[in-house]
Amino acid sequence: MKRLFLLFLLICFSMIFEVNAVEKSECLGCHEYMEPKVDSKILSDSVHKNLECTSCHVDVTSIPHEKALGDVKCVNCHSNEGNVLSKSVHSQAEKDISTMCKNCHGTHNVFAKDNENSTVNPMNLPSTCSNCHQNEQFIADHKLPQSSFIKDYMQSVHGSALTKSGLVISATCVSCHGGHLILPPDNKESTIYKDNVPQTCGKCHLGILNQYNSSVHKIALDRGDEKAPVCTTCHSTHTIKRISRLGLSAMEDKECGGCHADRAPTYRDTFHGKATSLGFLRGALCSDCHGAHKILPKGNPESMVNEANLKETCGKCHGKVTTSFISFIAHPDVHNKSSNPLIYYVYLFMTLLLISVFGFFGLHDILWLQRSIAAYFRGELNRFDKNDKWVRRFSKTTIITHIIIIISFLGLAATGIPLRFHYAGWAQTFANVLGGVEVARYIHRVCAVLTFGYAILHLSFLLYQLIIKKKYNYLYGHDSLVPRLKDFKDLYDNIRWFFYAGERPKIGHWTYWEKFDYFAVFWGIPVIGFSGLILWFPEFFSHFVPGFVLNIAALVHAEEALLAVGFIFLFHFFHTHLRPESFPLDTVIFLGKQPLERLKDERPEEYEKLVQTGELEKLIVEPPSDDMIKIARVFGFTFLTIGLIIMIAILTTFVAFIL
Repeated sequence: MKRLFLLFLLICFSMIFEVNAVEKSECLGCHEYMEPKVDSKILSDSVHKNLECTSCHVDVTSIPHEKALGDVKCVNCHSNEGNVLSKSVHSQAEKDISTMCKNCHGTHNVFAKDNENSTVNPMNLPSTCSNCHQNEQFIADHKLPQSSFIKDYMQSVHGSALTKSGLVISATCVSCHGGHLILPPDNKESTIYKDNVPQTCGKCHLGILNQYNSSVHKIALDRGDEKAPVCTTCHSTHTIKRISRLGLSAMEDKECGGCHADRAPTYRDTFHGKATSLGFLRGALCSDCHGAHKILPKGNPESMVNEANLKETCGKCHGKVTTSFISFIAHPDVHNKSSNPLIYYVYLFMTLLLISVFGFFGLHDILWLQRSIAAYFRGELNRFDKNDKWVRRFSKTTIITHIIIIISFLGLAATGIPLRFHYAGWAQTFANVLGGVEVARYIHRVCAVLTFGYAILHLSFLLYQLIIKKKYNYLYGHDSLVPRLKDFKDLYDNIRWFFYAGERPKIGHWTYWEKFDYFAVFWGIPVIGFSGLILWFPEFFSHFVPGFVLNIAALVHAEEALLAVGFIFLFHFFHTHLRPESFPLDTVIFLGKQPLERLKDERPEEYEKLVQTGELEKLIVEPPSDDMIKIARVFGFTFLTIGLIIMIAILTTFVAFIL
């Protein structure tokens, strides 16, 4: 009997300690003030508040216990999640599943997802994921690639909406990558596997997903085209930004151009492509014509570029357009004769014209330069900067006209050439200095009006002199600008002089290169001017001409402008200012007068005619004042410098292209 009583006491004593070991209150009695500490308030708010400590710490069976924390086995309760997690990329980095659970969900602070203190609450997820993905030691220990995913995400449209606006429905890490079954992007089951990306993004962007699913891109994706774009192809992954018009232009240039390499250059060669590359936000982008997500083939009746819909598509920018207008070729290939022979041959003609003019005068001026340098060192060149006797060379009307020509031409060049070389770095700088393409185009048009103005006035003057005044000497004679046989003889004699085989020609009132300059204007202004008018008012002109004429106008305008700018800033500047005889500046066009000795030396035929007719004395004038010379030099050097800067920029671009 005594033995049974002692056995009963022993059993009761052991039961008391075992009960205390598993009761939460007994555990907290120690662990609220000793390591490892457990906050009872946190524990009471957690999703595990109804569990006993030993539900997780199953190896704690007695008090006191040796281990500070028992061996936690989350899979005992969460077996399904454990099975899924064992297949994820996280299991490759951390083999212990319970440790993985703790890394994301916490230990005792395991709260419901909608609890603002939960580590997996959308507001806290970036911070939770960054514990590993921005931990350099963790990355090094697990041999993970360095990344700025979290930082990029925080600056993205999704991260900004979450952190700055508190929009908890914004996409977080788990929205795209999943919660437990996070797989690498090359796994076909992964939510970020290329074929699955549209569906992943479509969970939030359902409307856009429906548009994409009917597009040519989705068709290409379904047939296994590796180049077929998905959401992340265009919008990137973690660095998704709210796209501005300017950002869209840059993105399309890279993304659309990356896949459509055959079409991108033909777009960039149009005004739309050139202007948008320089920041002209009103210029048409790929998505303006083809759509952004619902991009359909041209033959599809719903396609924006289907012939039946083109008036509406083009009309978004150009208003009510004609059938002729929409026949404009949006992607003209000037190198492809079969696509449009007329455009091909116009381009060929303009190219040959440019090569022939630049080739002839390039060789001509190189020979002239070397001969002038030799003449300078031989003492054969005379300078007449300081002379008491001066003669009138140009009238005030001519001086004013030339100043208007200089201002308008430089304005046209400075605002137009950046478009021609839009792909060069300096083109953007030029555009920015001028106030952007929007401002530059108005400056361009003002200068165009000035050009038309002086051209019409000069032509009217000539017609008046010929028809009313019957001064036919404007058509022939030594002071006529119309070429004559003497000019070809002067060219021949000059070339002989270049090769040290003869004397310099006896130049008359106008030289052969000055006459070329003059008639180049009569060729250039109608060609550049009329093509420019067509580009200025395309809707109006499309009532009279087919759409492909707009393409030809754009081609001719750009190539003729390059020819004009190159000739003026390279050859005209050399003929007038930069050859050793005049270097560094010839002020005669600004002053309207020059030293008599210079006239006698450079234009002996003109001098002899004036002496014979007795007209010379009538042209003798007072020398210009020092102030007038300073003003002429400041004005001349300013515009000479601007022209040379533009020319140097063009030449460096050509050199870079060749190299």
